[in-house]
Amino acid sequence: MSVIKSVAEPNLWGEICKEFASKRPPFDRDDDNESITTDYVDYDPALHHPVFYGKMFSGVGNIDSDAAAEFDAAISHPSSVGYSFTNKPPPVAPPPPPQPPCRFLCTPTQYLNTYIYPTLLPALEAMLKQAKLEKCFERRRTKFNACDYITEYLYKNNPNPQNGDRTKVDLWEIPFVKDWLKDHPRPPLPKSLIWTDEEASLIIQSYWRGYVVRREPDVQELRVWQRDWREENRGIQSRVSEFWDKQMPDGDDAAAPENNALESQDQVL
Repeated sequence: MSVIKSVAEPNLWGEICKEFASKRPPFDRDDDNESITTDYVDYDPALHHPVFYGKMFSGVGNIDSDAAAEFDAAISHPSSVGYSFTNKPPPVAPPPPPQPPCRFLCTPTQYLNTYIYPTLLPALEAMLKQAKLEKCFERRRTKFNACDYITEYLYKNNPNPQNGDRTKVDLWEIPFVKDWLKDHPRPPLPKSLIWTDEEASLIIQSYWRGYVVRREPDVQELRVWQRDWREENRGIQSRVSEFWDKQMPDGDDAAAPENNALESQDQVL
């Protein structure tokens, strides 16, 4: 009779550890640096005596029947009874970084990993943080432009700047941006994208308060009177001019004798 047994699903972490262990050199436990870091405990002034400072130590356990039998107070401190000490290994200088490959002879993958990604990835990270502040992940439409932000970030953080300090340069002051916008002007953004939430709420509230005030009966009556008054006085200047034209039709001829008299006086003088 056949028996069907369920096979456990492979654990991803176990597979990773198994692959790492297969590539690990066959070092002995005594020669492994990991044993030094795990078996010895660093000094903690809240838990240990100052005699432990600057040393690496570990308890010897129950190896000897009496650990204090051969203790000599003239050589060591009583706090060190039952512990084994050793000096910390000298710090190992990190190896020098490898020389970057020639950008004209390397492969595309090497070129991206060496010259593009170290500069582009921090820009993308900063762009995502700014997008979160602009609430791009909460709204469908925002004024935030990711391409503009990355352009400004890369221009300001250029590892080889040629025009001095660029940290205070705005996006619209970048030379190639100016040249591009001359030939490709952008339409203005709508107010719904320019205003912040506080500005939009303030404007909406002010319009609403004005609407509520204009609904009052006294204000309605005043507005009706103002409308009628404007209708009655529309073209008041032209009507005043017509009135004086009717009252003084020969205004220019009447002023002529006076002008002749003034001219004769000037001739006598």
